[in-house]
Amino acid sequence: MARLSGKIGRRGFLGALAGVPVVTLASAASASPKADAATLRGSLDAVTLGLTPGAIDDQSRKFQAILDKANDEQKPVFLPPGNYFISNIRLPRRTTLIGVPGLTRLIYTGNGHLLMSEGAQHLEISSIILDGANRGLDSHSEALLTITDAKNVVIDNCQFIGSLERGIWIARSQGRIERSRISGASGECGIFAVENTGLAIRDNEITNCSNNGILVHRWTSGEDRTIVTGNRISNISAVYGGTGPFGNGINVFRADSVLIANNQISDCAFSAIRSNAGNNVQINANQCLRSGEMAIYSEFEFVGATITNNVVDGAGDGISIANFMQGGRLAVCANNLVRNITNTAPYVDENETKGVGIYVEADTSVTGNVIENTDSFGMALGWGPYLRNIVATSNIIRKAKTGIYVSVVEGSGSTVISDNVISDTKEGGIVGYRWREPVTGEMGNGNGKAFDHLEIERNRIS
Repeated sequence: MARLSGKIGRRGFLGALAGVPVVTLASAASASPKADAATLRGSLDAVTLGLTPGAIDDQSRKFQAILDKANDEQKPVFLPPGNYFISNIRLPRRTTLIGVPGLTRLIYTGNGHLLMSEGAQHLEISSIILDGANRGLDSHSEALLTITDAKNVVIDNCQFIGSLERGIWIARSQGRIERSRISGASGECGIFAVENTGLAIRDNEITNCSNNGILVHRWTSGEDRTIVTGNRISNISAVYGGTGPFGNGINVFRADSVLIANNQISDCAFSAIRSNAGNNVQINANQCLRSGEMAIYSEFEFVGATITNNVVDGAGDGISIANFMQGGRLAVCANNLVRNITNTAPYVDENETKGVGIYVEADTSVTGNVIENTDSFGMALGWGPYLRNIVATSNIIRKAKTGIYVSVVEGSGSTVISDNVISDTKEGGIVGYRWREPVTGEMGNGNGKAFDHLEIERNRIS
């Protein structure tokens, strides 16, 4: 997608100021929380060194000189409350930049990038608002804050607004992004984390982004170990379109050993959580509300996933562990609450069945789940011959068109369906299907013995 760039003159600054809050040192001193004295001890005060809060002129050269001085002297930089117009800042190898929460604002003037870091030993930004002012970034800039090859990163209690691209891009780095807010990112996502080695993204708020919330990606499959936990993600659109790459709260691609836990995710155009070709990914104890398509997805070339203790309320489908035909297999799906699954999607595909609570295909245990109110199937096991080594036991399913769909196509593998409680279904509790066609009638009463690959016993159907 083409990016915008261009210079902005003094007249442009004055016009832009109409939408920018003006903060003075006097008002901030009386109304703002004070910065932690222990944190600021020994720091360089940017105003004392020549920056002017609230000045409409570009102060990039002064700001860069202060950062370089702090790097040479190994000191942090304190930015008092105010608006600072800057662009094209290269963060030194050792950067600690501290502001006053909600009152210190860096405003992008255009013609390049805002903040960029390459090869940092230590990069820490705390209590700063990064405002892209809805101005375009040049092609070399990935986000308002672009970080690559950093040994230790701490982004804490910051805000990222007005970005026509991403909020944060972080690559081949380690550290943490926490307690920050990203809103209105118009590009690919709020946070793009690619090929990192021990990154934590936690306790952030990400809202009103055009295409995705958090992306955890790798160019080639490999160990990543990113932790995504405690985040609140909401109102994620899919402006770029498609059938799944966009519109997701959290998206994992080719990244192994990622932990996604205890997040609250709501109102995503596609999925709350989508893991594509991620091995040993854990998706645990998340709240997923009002997803436009599949709420939780583990798909394509994954090997190993646990999807446990999640709440799914409102989606086109609930949980899918799929694509055995492309190597996707080996999972535990346990103790999830899935409800209000409707036969809807943000796109039309006559080859897909929506309104399924939980769908699985290969080498998977499905146990202890509670599923209620699904337009199609409470649970679907396999698709044609893509069914192998499934145990579906001790689940509760009620108010579904059909309780459990199970494939009886030739080539289907071993499947055990036992000790489930199924009630209030319109077209049967357990029914065998050849692709889309029901061919068996009710199998919960012992009729499943005609199929060698099925073991169906001790289910209560009412």
